[in-house]
Amino acid sequence: MRSLSDAVLDLLFPPRCAICAKPGIRGVCPRCESALPYTDRPLRTGAFGRCAVPLRYEGAVRDALLRFKFQGGRSAAVGFGALLARCAAEELSGEFDLVTYVPVSEQRRRSRGYDQAKLLAVEAAARWDTKPVALLRKVRDNPAQSGLESAAQRRENVRNVYAAQNEDVLRSRRILLIDDILTTGATLSAAAEALSRAGAAGVVCAAVAVADKPEPTE
Repeated sequence: MRSLSDAVLDLLFPPRCAICAKPGIRGVCPRCESALPYTDRPLRTGAFGRCAVPLRYEGAVRDALLRFKFQGGRSAAVGFGALLARCAAEELSGEFDLVTYVPVSEQRRRSRGYDQAKLLAVEAAARWDTKPVALLRKVRDNPAQSGLESAAQRRENVRNVYAAQNEDVLRSRRILLIDDILTTGATLSAAAEALSRAGAAGVVCAAVAVADKPEPTE
C-alpha cells in the first residue's frame, strides 16, 4: 500500500515512464521495457570492487538519465531504482546489509532540488523493505565528472572529495553503494575507499547504466 507521502509526491511530480517520459507510468512502460539495452555483463569489477549494473549507457537510456540528472526528471527514479534493485539482488545477493549512495555536494543539491543517487537508493531499498542511510558527505563541490575525458582526470577530480559520516552505523557493516552511471569507476572507487577507511566490513556497488567504450575495429 502506498503512503500519503507517496501520493503527495505524485501530485507534485506526476509519475512518468523513466525512459520515454510518458505520463501516468510508475516505472518503465511496456514498450520501453521491451527495448531496454541490457548489458551482457551485469557484474563489473574494478578499483571500486564489484558493481551490479543492468543497462548500457546509450540511446534512450542515456537521454533519460541525463534528463533525470540535469533536467528535473526526478520521477524516473522509480523505474531506474527498480531496475537497479533487481540487478543488485541477482548479482550481489547476500553481500550487503546496509544501503547508501554517492552524494552530490550541497551546492548541487540545492541547484537541482534533489540528489539523484539518493532518489535511486530510496527506490531500490524500498524493494527490500528498508531505507538507505547517509554514510558519505561531499566535502567540496568539484567539477562534474561528465566534463572530463580521461580516466586520470576523473580520478584526480574525486581525490579526497568524499568523507564518511555516521561511522558508528557503518562500522563492521557490509554496504551497498549506489550511483547513477558507471563510467571509469573513479567516483565509486573514491566513495568506496572512504567507507572502507571508516571501518566498513565490505563495500559492493550498483549503478543504473555502464558507459562501455566501443570495441576497437580493424
